[in-house]
Amino acid sequence: MRLDELIEYLKYDDLINFKRVEITGISYNSKTTKKGDIFICLVGEHTDGHEYAQMAIDNGAAALLVERPLEGISVPQVQVDSTRHKIADIADRFYSRPSLGLNLIGITGTNGKTTVTHLIQKIFEENNEKCALIGTLGYKLSSTGEYRDAKHTTPQAPELQATLRMIKDVEKIDNVVMEVSSHSLEQNRVGGCRYNGAILTNLTQDHLDYHITMENYFKAKALLFERLTENDFAVINSDDEYAQKFMDAVPEDVRTYTYGVKNDADVMAKDIKFSLNGAEFKLVLKDAEYDVNLHMNGMFSVYNVLAAITSAIAMNIDIKIALKALQNVHGVAGRFEVVNKKPLVIVDYAHTPDGLENVLKSAREITPEGGKLICVFGCGGDRDATKRPKMGAIAQKLADKIVITSDNPRSEDPQQIITDIIAGLQSVDPDKVTVEPDRGEAIALLKSISDNNDVVVIAGKGHEDYQILKDKTIHFDDREQARKVFAGSVI
Repeated sequence: MRLDELIEYLKYDDLINFKRVEITGISYNSKTTKKGDIFICLVGEHTDGHEYAQMAIDNGAAALLVERPLEGISVPQVQVDSTRHKIADIADRFYSRPSLGLNLIGITGTNGKTTVTHLIQKIFEENNEKCALIGTLGYKLSSTGEYRDAKHTTPQAPELQATLRMIKDVEKIDNVVMEVSSHSLEQNRVGGCRYNGAILTNLTQDHLDYHITMENYFKAKALLFERLTENDFAVINSDDEYAQKFMDAVPEDVRTYTYGVKNDADVMAKDIKFSLNGAEFKLVLKDAEYDVNLHMNGMFSVYNVLAAITSAIAMNIDIKIALKALQNVHGVAGRFEVVNKKPLVIVDYAHTPDGLENVLKSAREITPEGGKLICVFGCGGDRDATKRPKMGAIAQKLADKIVITSDNPRSEDPQQIITDIIAGLQSVDPDKVTVEPDRGEAIALLKSISDNNDVVVIAGKGHEDYQILKDKTIHFDDREQARKVFAGSVI
């Protein structure tokens, strides 16, 4: 594509050294720039792409997208107000607007996004339709397919648009269900994406290191709903504190559906019961009721299933087909995943106050009489520090014993993170609270402090198979560690 065609609909401030050069790719990393690329000079918190423009040119960049003119540069420069926002417009145009040919469903919220995407993918397949998935674990082209790597919950715009184009043209898939993070919305990584539906799981404290306030966090999430147009649909959790604000953000001509357990909604769950085998409830619609038996457990699983069912209704998929698909699902990797039976050891991705509370309440529901509920958890470094004491308080309140350890400390001192967590405890009773900064050793402790009748929750990392330390990233998988510790136990 020629440069003039690429920027035909782009709002720009100036053109410098303009030539109708051929653009064969998009890059924002000077080290991986190839001949014919347009190099996007992204300005971030720690780096400024303008400083690497010459390196990109040396590697073959044919043009630059800049926020300020660069001297001594011979290739064309397109000056815009924000390269971080305009990269999405460039990518959408370069890949010929792939989302226009897809039924693209976006899911946002603090918790539950990954599970709901997988559930909706299963529903489509039960309905004899192909559906691709994009999210935290990467992307995959079918529920039985392998995950392919993705660097963020929502990829950067060029990778996202290239993936959508591949899904449509190469794989011949028309449906895509996609996790949409608040960062990607605020940074416009999903700019150009034309969503046919938007789903809200919930909104609770997370990412305040980035958004600063819950209002800013809400506004970022609300962008997904504000961009819907006529004939699209919105699905909203009526029990969420921000439900009405999200409904107010939906344009008038968009179909809106609600789901819930506590507040009145279009789709509701009643008479909910939990056991070691899973959850069961009565699904109540405006004109019908259905008995639902899940292999998944916990109240959060009920909400996730309600979100998926409501989405199916919005897309006119037969409710019986949707229920058949969901009742056959045994869970998602690292989400309330059982890795040992006696004691019952559960690994979960919960890394927010609300997430930890939901998982521990669900685990309590299935803790046998006389058994203890034990929780191993930590908090990530270089992230919202205000949630650390809150998570400590929640763990102490809901669990009988807690083991405080490291998560992904990143550049922070693990001991300082633990100190922040301890600040939320009412007391540090050594019979109930153990501190072990080494996560592997913390999980190993479970062998001596748990009995066969206990339930153990290892929270925070879920599906992750790595741990990010100050100077390196190492292989670490909570599930592997737990299986080693309880090798020989009943599984």
